[in-house]
Amino acid sequence: MPPIPNGPFAMPMFNGFVPRCVRPWIYLFIAFAFQLSGGMYAGAMPHIMGDTCLMREDVLMIVMCGVVGVNMPFPFLFRFKFRFTNRSLLLVSALVVAACNVLCLYTESLPLLCALSYVAGFFKLCGTFECMSNIQLWMTAKRDFTIFFPLLYCVVLGNMSLSPWMTEELTYVFQSWHAMHWFMAALMLLVAFIVYAFTHDFRFMKPLPLVSLDWLGCALWSAVMVEIIFLFNYGEFYNWWDGRPFRVVALSLPVTLYFTIQRMRHIRHPYIAPEAWRYKRLVPLLALFALVELVGATPKVVQNTFTSGVLRFGWTDTTELNLVEWAGVIMGCLFVMLWVKVLRQKFTRLLTVGMAALLGYEVMMYFIIVPGLNVGALYLPVWCRAFGNAIFFTALTIYLVELMPFQHFFMGLTMVGLIRNGVVGTVCSGLFSFGLRHQVADNMARGVGHDGMQALMVSLKQISGWACIVCLAVFMVFLLWDIQPVRSTLKRMPYWTAVGRLFRRRMRAEGVAT
Repeated sequence: MPPIPNGPFAMPMFNGFVPRCVRPWIYLFIAFAFQLSGGMYAGAMPHIMGDTCLMREDVLMIVMCGVVGVNMPFPFLFRFKFRFTNRSLLLVSALVVAACNVLCLYTESLPLLCALSYVAGFFKLCGTFECMSNIQLWMTAKRDFTIFFPLLYCVVLGNMSLSPWMTEELTYVFQSWHAMHWFMAALMLLVAFIVYAFTHDFRFMKPLPLVSLDWLGCALWSAVMVEIIFLFNYGEFYNWWDGRPFRVVALSLPVTLYFTIQRMRHIRHPYIAPEAWRYKRLVPLLALFALVELVGATPKVVQNTFTSGVLRFGWTDTTELNLVEWAGVIMGCLFVMLWVKVLRQKFTRLLTVGMAALLGYEVMMYFIIVPGLNVGALYLPVWCRAFGNAIFFTALTIYLVELMPFQHFFMGLTMVGLIRNGVVGTVCSGLFSFGLRHQVADNMARGVGHDGMQALMVSLKQISGWACIVCLAVFMVFLLWDIQPVRSTLKRMPYWTAVGRLFRRRMRAEGVAT
């Protein structure tokens, strides 16, 4: 087939009987379906723990392995795109995710469940990227990333809130945590049928061979992330250094990291090139992502402990909070687009608004930690947290586009994922859990409160107070920071055909037959 012209938006992979106006909506639906999927669903955690021999830490570990899997394909995505047809990529991704969801129902082996969750996450991102990359020009004809990324994060972050809600709804209706897995398997089979029936194999260029892909590097970076997550997920359970599994993993982590770095430095095509780490503004950017995860760790510990352990919220209350969070995410993403494209305000001031929302959450949580609280009192703080997170994640991804050239941008997404997708959040959650336990024990020893519940309430308020101080300090820094790190007009990313030609020239220069 001839290459796709760099002209008006078109989707020639569809069969002729599919109306042109419907084609992008089909791909948007498929991307939405992929983002709902996973290997294990945290929304059904109590039911999973009740029906299996898995502990809370085990379920979280399985979920986080899926998060790691989502983060790892980025450096490979374009090579997959230039080797396989769009139809074959979507079919394989949908069928693999469906198979992983079914297989998770028939095993209680923790290592196998972690592996299945990782694989499901890996192909979940492959399917999402293939869809969104093909409708990018439909979403923004000028490849304007201040439009594309807010809309993309409406799908990505929005589904991170919708998926727990759907899991809880289906679990409640069918009285089984298996319901979400069967639903996602059926949805993925529907996606496979749509792709099979409505599309055909189409190539916009001659396929490139899958050579020079650092699969071992991908495995090593994945192992580093999994080991870090293991340490801080199971730290409290094993009483940190007192537990033998904790010590084994803690001693293995530096060894794994050493071999990972050495491989990155000494092979020709590493998974993440050493040059990608050397951009002068990359470290502050990663620090900002880490900061958001630090603030985001407080609800995982403080809010969840308060709502479940103190207020005893049930399924209905949790569902309401998930929907409020979803509304905050959507509004936050659209606010970024409004701020940049319509109001044309400074990028730094946008981050200040996001930090103000996160600060508002922490302050409100500090004052509303009281017994007998109604779920309605949590609507505004939960909305503020989701709104602020959406602003930060969307805005900082746009910043990453400006910071890194195309050849390193997708490596940069993986690097950000090392910070954003679970590692820092898990570390901070583990440290917050340790701090909460220590604070409760200290308050009881000093006679603060008359019983354990009162000591817990006081400790939760103290942890929230420390989070307020951190957020306030960072908020003041943003108020004083008047730098515009992003240009008013972002650089344009090349067309896929141009990217493909670039890859082909590099491979020919290295003597690889194409």
